[in-house]
Amino acid sequence: MTEDDKERTFAALPPSRGRAFASTWWGRAWVKALEDAALDSGQLKAGRGLARAGAVGSVSVRPGRITAVVRDRDRTTHRADVLVQELADERWDRFLDLTAERAGHVAALLDRDMPAHLVEDAADAGVELLPGLGDLEAACDCGAWDHCAHTSALCYHMARLLDLDPFTLLLLRGRTERTLLDELQRRVRTAGETNAQDRHTQLMPDSAQDVAAAAAYAAGDMLPPLPALPTLPEEPGRPPSLDTDAAPAPGVDPPALEFLAMATAVEAYRLLARAVGPGHGSHPPEGELTLEQDAVRLAAAHPDTPISERLARGSGRDGGGMTLAMRAWQFGGAVALSVLEDEWIVGAEALARARAALASVWDEDERPSLIASGNRWTVAGAPVQLRLGQDGRWWPYREVRGCWTPVGQAVGDPATAFATAVGDPRGVSADG
Repeated sequence: MTEDDKERTFAALPPSRGRAFASTWWGRAWVKALEDAALDSGQLKAGRGLARAGAVGSVSVRPGRITAVVRDRDRTTHRADVLVQELADERWDRFLDLTAERAGHVAALLDRDMPAHLVEDAADAGVELLPGLGDLEAACDCGAWDHCAHTSALCYHMARLLDLDPFTLLLLRGRTERTLLDELQRRVRTAGETNAQDRHTQLMPDSAQDVAAAAAYAAGDMLPPLPALPTLPEEPGRPPSLDTDAAPAPGVDPPALEFLAMATAVEAYRLLARAVGPGHGSHPPEGELTLEQDAVRLAAAHPDTPISERLARGSGRDGGGMTLAMRAWQFGGAVALSVLEDEWIVGAEALARARAALASVWDEDERPSLIASGNRWTVAGAPVQLRLGQDGRWWPYREVRGCWTPVGQAVGDPATAFATAVGDPRGVSADG
């Protein structure tokens, strides 16, 4: 496919048993639009089953339509189409004008990211990129007049494609990625040239006179652009060694000082990677750590040193407790540490959402027995546990030597967390 083609074809994806169809917000919004509009919940369930079984073949996406051949349980095949209205040129112009005015939106799109706040801003301006209630129109050669199992399967499958490439949504609404980015860059360039000319005119009075400092400062965009950021190193730098023949000054502990220098380098590297990463502007500022949390942060930065043992004692933890705390910290910092060490009572509304999310993970005949305690759900008879964080994300845990151990990062849906806990990608096992 060339960049200007108005059609993309995606190869068939493998079955998705034991995991959610969508992990990104746009994929979940697509599934919500389908489930809110469907008249027959039975067809939805049948479609979910087909999609999970990998019955959807290669998918063609073009403006206003997605198409695929879906294999039914009886091995017959049906052509399924889902139609979405294309956006009018006037709405695309409004979207591009809005995006060009915000440097963060421009940077996100050029980095092939489509953050939630961009789509929310577009919706506030009357440009709905995501489908709403009733926007997904179904057509299938099986003869159904509404969503059938085949079009439902295609829609669930489409959510996985949106996870892989959110620009597919823009193509479905009528614009290819290349066309959209070229037009966006043209508008940004034109706006920059206009602003520079306006500033230049303000700084060139008719008579020879001094220019106010405020006016000169306002003309900063006349300067050449800053050079591109250097590439982030593969790992933090190592501070200089303090192993010298000279005796340390009184009160100076060289190993502890080297440890702090190394931990500082690791933390600086983490903050830099976060600052230059996509979506940095949408992250809330990090809160101040307690002494106990900071001890874990320092120990996790360089665990295999005697200093980490001192940090464990100073924070009131034994060796095993500090090892678990460091492992949690590596998965998610202070939030993950809180999930490890604190059990909390889930409020009624959050509890209802959690139960609904857990119920959607398995079909009725496959659902295991779950034992609930606060924000923790343990699978009866298995060393698997899911924990719900205060932010609504799910953390996978596995029992190792009698201790519940974190085995992955937080995710938005319990199906992915369950699959991580069962598969245990970090290599933890009941044998250690």
